[in-house]
Amino acid sequence: MEREQSVPSRRDRLLGGLWGALVGDALGVPVEFRPRATLEREPVTDLREYGTHSQPRGTWSDDSSLLLCTVESLLDGFDTADLGRRFVRWYQQGHWTPWGQVFDVGVTTREAIDNLARGVPAEQAGPGYERSAGNGSLMRILPLALHSASAPPAELLDRVHRASSVTHGHPRAQMASGIHCLVAGALLDGADARTAYARAIAQAREYYADSPYAADLPHFARVLGGEVQRLPRAEIQTSGYAVHTLEASLWCLLNAGSFREAVLAAVNLGDDTDTTGTVTGGLAGLHWGLAAIPADWRDALARRDDVAALFERFVAVIEGTT
Repeated sequence: MEREQSVPSRRDRLLGGLWGALVGDALGVPVEFRPRATLEREPVTDLREYGTHSQPRGTWSDDSSLLLCTVESLLDGFDTADLGRRFVRWYQQGHWTPWGQVFDVGVTTREAIDNLARGVPAEQAGPGYERSAGNGSLMRILPLALHSASAPPAELLDRVHRASSVTHGHPRAQMASGIHCLVAGALLDGADARTAYARAIAQAREYYADSPYAADLPHFARVLGGEVQRLPRAEIQTSGYAVHTLEASLWCLLNAGSFREAVLAAVNLGDDTDTTGTVTGGLAGLHWGLAAIPADWRDALARRDDVAALFERFVAVIEGTT
């Protein structure tokens, strides 16, 4: 394994998490839906162009678009109604898309946005049926973890669940997002990956022991067992199911020695490569910091200057300098 030695500052972790998510997404877009066996023969080692969605090099997907909408919304504080309006603007007008149009959207997210556009209240818009426990809120939730990092765990998780419900109302989708945010908060505090994981699962076990979440705890048995990193690669799944994406991103983070190693491991797992890359990239960027993300990958991203300006404003809000 490669090893990153420098200890990043809190600011570098914040920016690393944000940029890391977009980079992971862009690495995954050209190979989305490709099976693992195909990527074992021709692994991703760098940003590619075209591929699955016929997009230029450095293109990010709906994952990052909705993450960027979340960042923008949080500049003015936590408001799920505002968040919902920005999601509708993204879907209908191409807001925070890389090239002005939407080229990919999940089924549950589209249903929720249609609900929002019809006037359904934001926190009631996300479907809550069994098949809606997808990763569409997990992929965009990281900015909320950074924005609410100083909040007590119960307050953070309440906000995460409410933000998740804008597109995904199923408890499992909310819990996956919650556990992810607990890990992210610990990484932002400077904990190493194993310590951050252990701290998060202790908090999650306590919070989710009660209704309405207790009934879904068995689905998180592998994550909450504290040994997800020991699972064989063949047992790591990368469908659009929120639990699978959470497991895969933690597995990649805990078994990597650098940002590059983590995100390439994530993308080369195949299938839902953009989302596994996004979630892993966010955690890995928090852990190893901005400097660990290859500069040529960041520089190649679509709308780099716009993204950079937004991220600087967001970090300034978090640091209380505006």
